[in-house]
Amino acid sequence: MELLQGYEAQLLQGTLTTLKLAACALVLGTVLGSACCWLQLSGVRVLEAVGRTYVAVARGVPDLLIVFAVFFGAPLTLATLTGRPVEIDTFAAGVVALALSFGAYVAEIIRGSLLSVPGPQREAARMLGLSRLQTLGTVVLPQAARAALPPFGNQSIVLLKQTSIVSIVGCDELMRKAAEAAGATRQPFTMYLAAALIYLALTAMLTLCLGWAERRSVPTAQR
Repeated sequence: MELLQGYEAQLLQGTLTTLKLAACALVLGTVLGSACCWLQLSGVRVLEAVGRTYVAVARGVPDLLIVFAVFFGAPLTLATLTGRPVEIDTFAAGVVALALSFGAYVAEIIRGSLLSVPGPQREAARMLGLSRLQTLGTVVLPQAARAALPPFGNQSIVLLKQTSIVSIVGCDELMRKAAEAAGATRQPFTMYLAAALIYLALTAMLTLCLGWAERRSVPTAQR
């Protein structure tokens, strides 16, 4: 700990902010992704076009540009609508930007998982007298959830690491705190190495949790 020269608390604060960023963006991005998936599968051309456009833009534009667009574009848009200057919190901007990017991938994960459920199973459930809602809840969603869990988990790990890019707009997450400590101590290698080890520990714990969840999702007969 002496190598960190008293910046342990600062790095810990940055770590907590990183976890909050990732958690909030994950929740918001999952909601956005689910809504976008519904749009793409709605059967209404206009809604399908909106969903596809969102996915194409969010996946095709670098995440850093999305951060800049939200951080600089949102205040400008709100100022134009309200007629007065508007400031946006860096944490809120980071959450929205990360969620916009994460949501596009979640939409494709959910859509692919739903479409992976064989059609004959749906038809068999309907022949057994199950309603559309019952078929969705007892046949489609359980299988889709199992299929979606691995890619969703992988994308969650990517999201955790992507929180580092919001340091560019001043959000006090782990990379920002590490940069401040590196500048103050003039030991960038030590501080960035400490940040790298923290990221590695966080992703390792998340990987273990996801592995446990994947094992639990497998039906008992298949274990």
